[in-house]
Amino acid sequence: MRTAENWKDYLIIDASDGEKLETWGGISLVRPDPQIIWKTDKKSPLWNKADGHYHRSNQGGGQWSFSKKLPESWNISYGELKFNIRPTGFKHTGLFPEQAVNWDFMSEKIKNAGREINVINLFAYTGGATLACAAAGASVCHVDASKGMVQWARDNAAVSGLSDKPVRWIVDDCEKFIAREIRRGRKYDAVIMDPPSYGRGPGGEVWKLENSIYDLVKLCSGVLSDNPLFFLINSYTTGLSPSVMGYILGSILKDRGGKVSFDEIGLPVKSSGMTLPCGSTAIWENI
Repeated sequence: MRTAENWKDYLIIDASDGEKLETWGGISLVRPDPQIIWKTDKKSPLWNKADGHYHRSNQGGGQWSFSKKLPESWNISYGELKFNIRPTGFKHTGLFPEQAVNWDFMSEKIKNAGREINVINLFAYTGGATLACAAAGASVCHVDASKGMVQWARDNAAVSGLSDKPVRWIVDDCEKFIAREIRRGRKYDAVIMDPPSYGRGPGGEVWKLENSIYDLVKLCSGVLSDNPLFFLINSYTTGLSPSVMGYILGSILKDRGGKVSFDEIGLPVKSSGMTLPCGSTAIWENI
Protein backbone atom coordinates (compact mmCIF):
# COMPACT_ATOMS: atom_id res chain seq x y z
CA MET A 1 0.00 0.00 0.00
CA ARG A 2 1.17 3.53 -0.79
CA THR A 3 0.78 5.65 2.34
CA ALA A 4 0.40 9.44 2.58
CA GLU A 5 2.66 9.80 5.61
CA ASN A 6 4.10 13.30 5.16
CA TRP A 7 1.21 15.29 6.61
CA LYS A 8 1.82 17.67 9.51
CA ASP A 9 -1.59 19.41 9.63
CA TYR A 10 -3.70 16.24 9.30
CA LEU A 11 -3.78 13.03 11.35
CA ILE A 12 -6.06 10.04 11.94
CA ILE A 13 -5.88 9.55 15.69
CA ASP A 14 -8.00 6.40 15.85
CA ALA A 15 -10.36 4.27 13.75
CA SER A 16 -13.04 1.97 15.14
CA ASP A 17 -16.58 0.69 14.56
CA GLY A 18 -17.26 2.45 11.28
CA GLU A 19 -15.76 5.81 12.22
CA LYS A 20 -12.44 7.67 12.23
CA LEU A 21 -11.25 10.37 14.63
CA GLU A 22 -9.16 12.94 12.76
CA THR A 23 -7.49 16.28 13.37
CA TRP A 24 -7.56 18.91 10.63
CA GLY A 25 -5.25 21.77 11.55
CA GLY A 26 -5.98 21.28 15.25
CA ILE A 27 -9.75 20.81 14.83
CA SER A 28 -10.91 17.26 15.63
CA LEU A 29 -13.70 15.59 13.66
CA VAL A 30 -15.37 12.17 13.79
CA ARG A 31 -16.59 10.94 10.41
CA PRO A 32 -18.01 7.62 9.18
CA ASP A 33 -15.92 5.30 7.02
CA PRO A 34 -17.39 2.06 5.63
CA GLN A 35 -13.95 0.45 5.45
CA ILE A 36 -13.61 0.48 9.24
CA ILE A 37 -15.37 -2.78 10.13
CA TRP A 38 -13.19 -3.50 13.17
CA LYS A 39 -13.71 -2.38 16.76
CA THR A 40 -11.05 -1.03 19.12
CA ASP A 41 -11.12 -2.67 22.55
CA LYS A 42 -10.25 0.52 24.39
CA LYS A 43 -11.22 3.73 22.64
CA SER A 44 -9.29 6.90 23.43
CA PRO A 45 -11.12 9.52 25.56
CA LEU A 46 -10.35 11.92 22.72
CA TRP A 47 -13.36 10.48 20.86
CA ASN A 48 -15.67 12.17 23.36
CA LYS A 49 -13.84 15.49 23.02
CA ALA A 50 -14.17 15.84 19.25
CA ASP A 51 -15.10 19.30 17.98
CA GLY A 52 -17.45 17.88 15.35
CA HIS A 53 -19.20 14.56 14.69
CA TYR A 54 -21.00 13.54 11.50
CA HIS A 55 -23.90 11.21 12.31
CA ARG A 56 -25.12 9.10 9.41
CA SER A 57 -28.89 8.72 9.10
CA ASN A 58 -30.66 5.40 8.53
CA GLN A 59 -32.60 7.13 5.76
CA GLY A 60 -29.40 8.18 3.97
CA GLY A 61 -27.23 11.23 4.35
CA GLY A 62 -26.71 12.57 7.84
CA GLN A 63 -25.86 15.69 9.81
CA TRP A 64 -23.13 17.28 11.87
CA SER A 65 -23.17 18.00 15.59
CA PHE A 66 -20.57 20.32 17.10
CA SER A 67 -19.30 20.56 20.68
CA LYS A 68 -18.19 24.14 20.11
CA LYS A 69 -18.60 26.83 17.49
CA LEU A 70 -16.16 26.18 14.67
CA PRO A 71 -15.00 28.70 12.08
CA GLU A 72 -16.99 28.51 8.86
CA SER A 73 -13.77 27.37 7.18
CA TRP A 74 -10.06 27.14 7.96
CA ASN A 75 -6.82 26.35 6.14
CA ILE A 76 -4.42 23.45 6.43
CA SER A 77 -1.08 23.04 4.66
CA TYR A 78 0.73 20.26 2.86
CA GLY A 79 4.20 21.55 2.15
CA GLU A 80 3.74 24.74 0.15
CA LEU A 81 0.13 23.91 -0.71
CA LYS A 82 -2.77 25.26 1.32
CA PHE A 83 -6.37 24.06 1.36
CA ASN A 84 -9.61 25.56 2.57
CA ILE A 85 -11.39 23.07 4.85
CA ARG A 86 -15.04 23.15 5.86
CA PRO A 87 -17.49 20.42 6.93
CA THR A 88 -20.09 19.82 4.22
CA GLY A 89 -23.52 18.24 4.36
CA PHE A 90 -22.16 15.04 2.82
CA LYS A 91 -19.60 14.31 5.60
CA HIS A 92 -16.71 15.57 3.45
CA THR A 93 -14.39 18.48 4.25
CA GLY A 94 -13.28 19.43 0.74
CA LEU A 95 -10.09 17.38 0.75
CA PHE A 96 -9.01 13.73 0.55
CA PRO A 97 -5.69 13.69 2.47
CA GLU A 98 -4.67 10.24 1.18
CA GLN A 99 -4.27 11.83 -2.26
CA ALA A 100 -1.07 13.51 -1.03
CA VAL A 101 0.82 10.36 -1.98
CA ASN A 102 -0.29 10.95 -5.58
CA TRP A 103 0.51 14.66 -5.41
CA ASP A 104 4.08 13.76 -4.43
CA PHE A 105 4.36 11.36 -7.38
CA MET A 106 3.02 13.91 -9.88
CA SER A 107 5.22 16.68 -8.54
CA GLU A 108 8.40 14.63 -8.84
CA LYS A 109 7.59 13.44 -12.36
CA ILE A 110 6.94 16.99 -13.54
CA LYS A 111 10.01 18.48 -11.85
CA ASN A 112 12.27 15.77 -13.29
CA ALA A 113 10.81 15.87 -16.81
CA GLY A 114 13.22 18.56 -17.99
CA ARG A 115 10.60 20.06 -20.30
CA GLU A 116 7.29 21.91 -20.25
CA ILE A 117 4.46 19.63 -19.14
CA ASN A 118 0.78 20.16 -19.95
CA VAL A 119 -1.63 18.34 -17.59
CA ILE A 120 -5.37 17.73 -17.68
CA ASN A 121 -7.08 16.97 -14.36
CA LEU A 122 -10.56 15.46 -14.82
CA PHE A 123 -13.24 15.20 -12.12
CA ALA A 124 -10.83 17.54 -10.40
CA TYR A 125 -12.88 18.40 -7.28
CA THR A 126 -11.22 21.07 -5.11
CA GLY A 127 -7.92 20.91 -6.94
CA GLY A 128 -5.37 19.04 -4.84
CA ALA A 129 -3.72 17.48 -7.89
CA THR A 130 -4.10 20.71 -9.88
CA LEU A 131 -2.23 22.67 -7.22
CA ALA A 132 0.51 20.05 -6.89
CA CYS A 133 1.12 20.01 -10.65
CA ALA A 134 0.99 23.80 -11.00
CA ALA A 135 3.40 24.28 -8.10
CA ALA A 136 5.78 21.81 -9.78
CA GLY A 137 5.82 23.94 -12.93
CA ALA A 138 3.17 22.38 -15.17
CA SER A 139 0.38 24.05 -17.11
CA VAL A 140 -2.92 22.55 -15.96
CA CYS A 141 -6.44 22.22 -17.35
CA HIS A 142 -8.75 21.67 -14.35
CA VAL A 143 -12.15 20.21 -15.28
CA ASP A 144 -15.14 19.51 -13.04
CA ALA A 145 -18.88 19.60 -13.67
CA SER A 146 -19.57 21.42 -10.38
CA LYS A 147 -19.22 25.19 -10.50
CA GLY A 148 -18.95 25.28 -6.71
CA MET A 149 -16.07 22.79 -6.65
CA VAL A 150 -14.16 24.67 -9.35
CA GLN A 151 -14.55 27.89 -7.33
CA TRP A 152 -13.33 26.06 -4.21
CA ALA A 153 -10.29 24.89 -6.20
CA ARG A 154 -9.62 28.44 -7.37
CA ASP A 155 -9.81 29.62 -3.76
CA ASN A 156 -7.29 26.94 -2.80
CA ALA A 157 -4.98 28.13 -5.58
CA ALA A 158 -5.28 31.70 -4.29
CA VAL A 159 -4.49 30.83 -0.68
CA SER A 160 -1.55 28.73 -1.92
CA GLY A 161 -0.14 31.69 -3.84
CA LEU A 162 -0.68 29.96 -7.19
CA SER A 163 -3.24 32.27 -8.81
CA ASP A 164 -0.70 33.45 -11.37
CA LYS A 165 0.13 29.93 -12.53
CA PRO A 166 -1.09 28.75 -15.98
CA VAL A 167 -4.30 26.97 -14.96
CA ARG A 168 -7.46 26.80 -17.08
CA TRP A 169 -10.52 26.44 -14.85
CA ILE A 170 -13.27 24.59 -16.74
CA VAL A 171 -16.82 23.87 -15.54
CA ASP A 172 -18.02 21.12 -17.85
CA ASP A 173 -18.92 17.46 -18.21
CA CYS A 174 -15.54 15.72 -18.39
CA GLU A 175 -16.39 13.27 -21.18
CA LYS A 176 -17.93 15.96 -23.37
CA PHE A 177 -14.97 18.25 -22.76
CA ILE A 178 -12.45 15.53 -23.67
CA ALA A 179 -14.36 14.75 -26.87
CA ARG A 180 -14.17 18.43 -27.83
CA GLU A 181 -10.45 18.59 -27.00
CA ILE A 182 -9.86 15.61 -29.29
CA ARG A 183 -11.76 17.35 -32.13
CA ARG A 184 -9.70 20.49 -31.50
CA GLY A 185 -6.49 18.47 -31.66
CA ARG A 186 -5.34 19.61 -28.23
CA LYS A 187 -2.82 17.32 -26.51
CA TYR A 188 -1.66 16.78 -22.94
CA ASP A 189 1.47 15.19 -21.49
CA ALA A 190 -0.34 13.88 -18.42
CA VAL A 191 -3.90 12.81 -17.66
CA ILE A 192 -5.29 12.62 -14.10
CA MET A 193 -8.77 11.34 -13.41
CA ASP A 194 -10.80 10.62 -10.28
CA PRO A 195 -14.21 9.63 -11.70
CA PRO A 196 -17.22 9.09 -9.41
CA SER A 197 -18.52 5.61 -8.67
CA TYR A 198 -21.88 6.52 -10.18
CA GLY A 199 -22.90 9.07 -12.77
CA ARG A 200 -25.45 9.96 -15.38
CA GLY A 201 -25.03 9.91 -19.13
CA PRO A 202 -26.13 12.64 -21.57
CA GLY A 203 -29.67 11.22 -21.66
CA GLY A 204 -29.97 10.96 -17.89
CA GLU A 205 -29.18 7.24 -17.86
CA VAL A 206 -27.41 5.93 -14.76
CA TRP A 207 -23.95 4.46 -15.29
CA LYS A 208 -21.56 2.61 -13.00
CA LEU A 209 -17.86 3.29 -13.18
CA GLU A 210 -17.05 -0.44 -13.34
CA ASN A 211 -19.03 -0.67 -16.56
CA SER A 212 -17.78 2.59 -18.06
CA ILE A 213 -14.15 2.99 -17.07
CA TYR A 214 -12.63 1.19 -20.04
CA ASP A 215 -14.42 3.43 -22.55
CA LEU A 216 -13.60 6.49 -20.44
CA VAL A 217 -9.87 5.70 -20.33
CA LYS A 218 -9.89 4.83 -24.03
CA LEU A 219 -11.48 8.20 -24.82
CA CYS A 220 -9.02 10.12 -22.65
CA SER A 221 -6.04 8.38 -24.23
CA GLY A 222 -6.95 10.35 -27.34
CA VAL A 223 -5.60 13.57 -25.82
CA LEU A 224 -2.18 12.17 -24.90
CA SER A 225 0.79 13.85 -26.56
CA ASP A 226 3.41 11.97 -28.57
CA ASN A 227 5.68 11.90 -25.52
CA PRO A 228 3.37 11.54 -22.52
CA LEU A 229 4.64 11.60 -18.95
CA PHE A 230 1.94 9.76 -17.00
CA PHE A 231 -1.71 8.70 -16.87
CA LEU A 232 -3.15 8.34 -13.36
CA ILE A 233 -6.54 6.91 -12.39
CA ASN A 234 -7.85 7.12 -8.86
CA SER A 235 -10.99 5.37 -7.63
CA TYR A 236 -13.02 4.95 -4.46
CA THR A 237 -15.27 2.35 -6.08
CA THR A 238 -15.11 -0.80 -3.96
CA GLY A 239 -15.99 -3.05 -6.90
CA LEU A 240 -13.05 -1.80 -8.95
CA SER A 241 -9.71 -3.25 -7.83
CA PRO A 242 -6.39 -1.47 -8.45
CA SER A 243 -5.19 -4.42 -10.54
CA VAL A 244 -8.20 -4.12 -12.86
CA MET A 245 -7.48 -0.41 -13.36
CA GLY A 246 -3.84 -1.27 -14.00
CA TYR A 247 -4.83 -3.88 -16.56
CA ILE A 248 -7.04 -1.34 -18.35
CA LEU A 249 -4.21 1.19 -18.51
CA GLY A 250 -1.75 -1.45 -19.66
CA SER A 251 -4.01 -2.69 -22.44
CA ILE A 252 -4.98 0.74 -23.76
CA LEU A 253 -1.45 2.20 -23.58
CA LYS A 254 0.47 -0.95 -24.54
CA ASP A 255 1.91 0.68 -27.65
CA ARG A 256 3.30 3.57 -25.60
CA GLY A 257 5.91 1.52 -23.74
CA GLY A 258 6.45 2.70 -20.18
CA LYS A 259 5.29 0.80 -17.12
CA VAL A 260 2.10 0.33 -15.13
CA SER A 261 1.82 0.19 -11.34
CA PHE A 262 -1.25 -0.11 -9.13
CA ASP A 263 -2.01 -0.29 -5.43
CA GLU A 264 -4.26 0.85 -2.62
CA ILE A 265 -3.53 4.24 -1.10
CA GLY A 266 -4.02 4.96 2.58
CA LEU A 267 -3.35 7.00 5.69
CA PRO A 268 -1.51 6.05 8.87
CA VAL A 269 -3.56 5.60 12.06
CA LYS A 270 -1.72 6.85 15.13
CA SER A 271 -3.35 4.57 17.71
CA SER A 272 -2.62 1.31 15.91
CA GLY A 273 0.41 2.16 13.79
CA MET A 274 -1.37 0.56 10.84
CA THR A 275 -2.61 2.06 7.58
CA LEU A 276 -6.26 2.74 6.79
CA PRO A 277 -7.02 1.90 3.12
CA CYS A 278 -8.68 4.87 1.45
CA GLY A 279 -8.94 4.09 -2.25
CA SER A 280 -7.00 2.74 -5.20
CA THR A 281 -4.69 4.21 -7.80
CA ALA A 282 -3.31 2.87 -11.07
CA ILE A 283 -0.51 4.70 -12.90
CA TRP A 284 1.01 4.40 -16.35
CA GLU A 285 4.28 6.30 -16.56
CA ASN A 286 6.90 6.90 -19.19
CA ILE A 287 10.35 5.63 -18.18
